[in-house]
Amino acid sequence: MTDYRTVPLDFPPGFVFGSATASYQVEGAAADGGRTPSIWDTFSHTPGRIWNDDTGDIACDHYHRMDEDLDLMAELGLQAYRFSISWSRVMPNAGSAVNPTGIGFYSRLVDGLRERGIRPIATLYHWDLPQELEDAGGWPNRDTAHRFAEYAARTVEHLGDRVDTWTTLNEPWCSAYLGYGSGAHAPGRTNGADALAAVHHLNLAHGLAVPEIRRAATNDPGVSVTLNFHVPRGEDEAASRVDALANRAFTSPMLRGRYDDDLLEITRGVTDWGFLREGDLAQIRQPLDVLGVNYYSTVTVRAWDGTGEKVNNDGHKDVGGSPWPGLDDVEFLPQEGPYTDMGWNIAPDGLEELLVSLHEQFPDQPLMITENGAAFPDVVEQTAEGPRVHDAERTDYLLRHFGAARRAVDRGVDLRGYLVWSLLDNFEWGYGFSKRFGIVRVDYATGQRTVKDSARWFSRVIAENAA
Repeated sequence: MTDYRTVPLDFPPGFVFGSATASYQVEGAAADGGRTPSIWDTFSHTPGRIWNDDTGDIACDHYHRMDEDLDLMAELGLQAYRFSISWSRVMPNAGSAVNPTGIGFYSRLVDGLRERGIRPIATLYHWDLPQELEDAGGWPNRDTAHRFAEYAARTVEHLGDRVDTWTTLNEPWCSAYLGYGSGAHAPGRTNGADALAAVHHLNLAHGLAVPEIRRAATNDPGVSVTLNFHVPRGEDEAASRVDALANRAFTSPMLRGRYDDDLLEITRGVTDWGFLREGDLAQIRQPLDVLGVNYYSTVTVRAWDGTGEKVNNDGHKDVGGSPWPGLDDVEFLPQEGPYTDMGWNIAPDGLEELLVSLHEQFPDQPLMITENGAAFPDVVEQTAEGPRVHDAERTDYLLRHFGAARRAVDRGVDLRGYLVWSLLDNFEWGYGFSKRFGIVRVDYATGQRTVKDSARWFSRVIAENAA
């Protein structure tokens, strides 16, 4: 077993270090400046959906504390900041008109980043679909993909002279399977056929948006998509089936222009794929400047013979539905620790394995780690200099995963950067404010930011390109 703590963190010239957040998780100001509800506003205000009935109404109040947060990023030496744009803030009520106040917020954010020498990486969709579009059918409805392309075009027309990289979608696996299959995420639906229709229409949305981004941008930006990859271990056949549904349902259409035969076979009893139309796959396959890779943990699987109680330890919040349409014959087994506060196993070797695998599958495709990080139950120590958070577990987690990424570079992977999740403690979706991923602590009662030890360590890594 590789000791990733001993790997020198001397990344290649031009390698980009940064951090990331998402609009609904940090912005707050849910009704400010003309913003209208998204599916996460509706979902979080539905009793029993979120732990402690938390909502993102205020979250980290980043909307009102933007300058403070920008200064924090500069203090840490971040070279890039990945943020997402609220569709409902930019185009309220899912209309066709751009809201000057909403787009103005993001224009100031982009300008503030550039003034501090930080590269803006903008994600157009991080799960917060306008509620009006959900009311019209949501992602299982084909029209949503076309509406997304319109939103992408309008947004890039306003910001497309200053953003370094545009990311179409963040983790469409979660949007489709957790939103429409398991019900753990907004909008909370539990229908396997809807989940698979959402998969396709999210893919189509990406394929429609990329040409619009390239048309509207004037500064020759990079174009990307971010996928959360599952690294399945265990029995080969079961692992291959999980890979088909979790990973290749997105990489194959986006990068190869096809849905693989085993995916269609796995899901035959769930849907007839009647939503797939002629020309869709050609539209979905678009050249990407970089493929965003989100990684947190692995899964261990085996075939289930239908006897006894089925084991379902896949690391996702269980609210009754299944995020695995067509995989009723696969069990997700408990994994060896140690674990993060999310109950996810800590497996930096899984990151190296994933990066090398993607490089072997798509050798000409540059990669970037767009999310990696860990939640731990931080303890605040009051000192004469102010509050401190000695989060040694998070620092060790990052050190080991950075080492895994560096090993992948040695093995030939074209890895362009590493964005730590997350800059700030924030609204952790179905877990509300009970899980802290940030390298900067947020006191939700006062809004006070406290730079954790992990952020100080990361700052040194950026400055020295070595630990």
